[in-house]
Amino acid sequence: MSDLYGAAVVLRPSVPEDVPALAAVRATPEVRARWRGGDDLAGEVAEDLEDPATRCLTIRHQDRIVGMIQWYAEEEPDYRHAGIDLFLDPSVHGRGLGTDAVRTLARHLVDELGFHRLVIDPAADNAAAIRCYEKAGFRPVGVMRQYERGADGTWHDGLLMDLLASELVR
Repeated sequence: MSDLYGAAVVLRPSVPEDVPALAAVRATPEVRARWRGGDDLAGEVAEDLEDPATRCLTIRHQDRIVGMIQWYAEEEPDYRHAGIDLFLDPSVHGRGLGTDAVRTLARHLVDELGFHRLVIDPAADNAAAIRCYEKAGFRPVGVMRQYERGADGTWHDGLLMDLLASELVR
């Protein structure tokens, strides 16, 4: 896969050399609160890069690694779709980079790979992420109750959002 170019970000296939910078982003309190993890964040990021079911792309802005966006495919023909997830350095929040990254990947998944439907599942209380995804055209589908265990050990709701190819905001 070649690099994907958005308005302000470049998405490129993640490589092992990206792991320290990506682990540093995952270690920020804001990201760590949303992306659980153990004590070895670098090891966990490296495992993500090696997982054949997940495609990891490093998000770069102005020649700096600012996060990672991942996608997976459900290839069962009757249910075919792709799912997206991402994390972004809090130092660049509020600049539209998350929306740019999501749009850029969504265009690739729809236009180049032929997916007709994409899904994403932020925490139901993550208003900033939900706004970001809505700007790219995702719509709330429903609340998944007690969907994910939080760092505090309690269950938290998730919001299932989807995007049909015809709804992609370009």
